[in-house]
Amino acid sequence: MSNESAQVLGVIPARWGSTRFPGKPLHPIAGKPLIQHVWEQCTKCRSLARVTVATDDERIANAVTEFGGHATITRDDHLSGTDRASEVAEAFPDATHIINIQGDEPLIDPDLIDQLAEELTDKPDLPMITAASPLQPDDPMIDDPNVVKTTLDKSGNALYFSRSCIPHPRNSPDELIYYRHQGIYGFRRDFLFDFVQWPPSLLEQTESLEQLRALEHGARIRVVLTDHTSPGVDTPEQAAILHQQLSS
Repeated sequence: MSNESAQVLGVIPARWGSTRFPGKPLHPIAGKPLIQHVWEQCTKCRSLARVTVATDDERIANAVTEFGGHATITRDDHLSGTDRASEVAEAFPDATHIINIQGDEPLIDPDLIDQLAEELTDKPDLPMITAASPLQPDDPMIDDPNVVKTTLDKSGNALYFSRSCIPHPRNSPDELIYYRHQGIYGFRRDFLFDFVQWPPSLLEQTESLEQLRALEHGARIRVVLTDHTSPGVDTPEQAAILHQQLSS
């Protein structure tokens, strides 16, 4: 498939029922719902043919429509954003590739989304792509199980993802770099549909990381490196901090 014939769909999953932060997508930050900030960043992208918010909640869908966005209603039984993105892709038959964009990162970098989309569409045999950013050797996030790390081969493909410190520093060469995984994914259409049909794999269930399902099935995941780190909003406290930053 040539780059010229590719049609990249940007999907922003957004659900109401967050355990820690119910109604998070509509939480106001600097005068706009959180989901609107994400949408507006996505509209700056050059490589997305369409963007839609994937939600199972009419309140979110109505809010998206009100600020001029596009929403697609999905089932309410999806276990992950990837499952939700797969259902949405069925409604866009012209989409050859899908970028799954976190709905709680209001400062997501449009250039990073474009880089993922362009790398994915330029390589017809590439099934999946994601991003990671370097960590300083003394960064406490290296040992934080809430922060997912990845390690790469010489071609820039993921060898593994883990909540543990990888690689373990039994020896620490000066050139060793730790990478923090960023939760944005791109899929070739056919691979996305295959992926959601596979049952959760052993390593995936052990680490609670769905991308390991792809690696366990032998799929290649290209990792785009970036210095941009987009803060996610997981709690009302984090939303308040971001509100102050964007309002100042």
